[in-house]
Amino acid sequence: MKLYVYDHCPFCVKARMIFGIKKIPVELITLLNDDEKTPIRMIGQKMAPILEKDNGSYMPESMDIVHYVDDNFGTPALTGKTNPAIADWIKEVYTYVNRLLIPRYAKADFCEFKTPAAREYFIQKKEAFIGSFSQAMQQTPELIKQLEQNLAKLDKLIQSAESCNGELSVDDIHLFPVLRGISIVKGLTFPAKVDAYRKAMAKITGINLLDTIAQ
Repeated sequence: MKLYVYDHCPFCVKARMIFGIKKIPVELITLLNDDEKTPIRMIGQKMAPILEKDNGSYMPESMDIVHYVDDNFGTPALTGKTNPAIADWIKEVYTYVNRLLIPRYAKADFCEFKTPAAREYFIQKKEAFIGSFSQAMQQTPELIKQLEQNLAKLDKLIQSAESCNGELSVDDIHLFPVLRGISIVKGLTFPAKVDAYRKAMAKITGINLLDTIAQ
């Protein structure tokens, strides 16, 4: 199977996670961010991730991919119960966190931005979405303060380093991409249990954190 992704994309991280958790081989192909033709040819619109199955058919939508792989390859891995408090935490963080993340993604050395045109495409699209990157970057101190307050709340919800609720569930699929994304923010302090969890999940899934390119 082949999985077409953007490295920075949290939805792509979700799809990548299930392959790592279940140790299922998959060929990762990073699309250039301004490549509209390839995904449109596959599924009729520009989006990622896209799974190319062994039979040559294509599947979009991250959670559809997660459930397809978990249900059809080996013993299901995401058998744990979910906690509504985790979903509420993610929802709250996403009311503001893109102002921290997207301007930093635009400057980072991701393969989807390996041409100037691809990077500029991303910048134009995302500034239309969140507004001026420079203004967002000026908000960094207050946004970090808000995020660290939220992380302190999350620390009380984490039950295990290997799974947020004590057994792997779809909550892990939704939570780890958020924590992986915010690891690009330089100077952010993670509480102990959150830090142990994000590092353990990175190891379990084989997906790198972004600490080394934090800015």
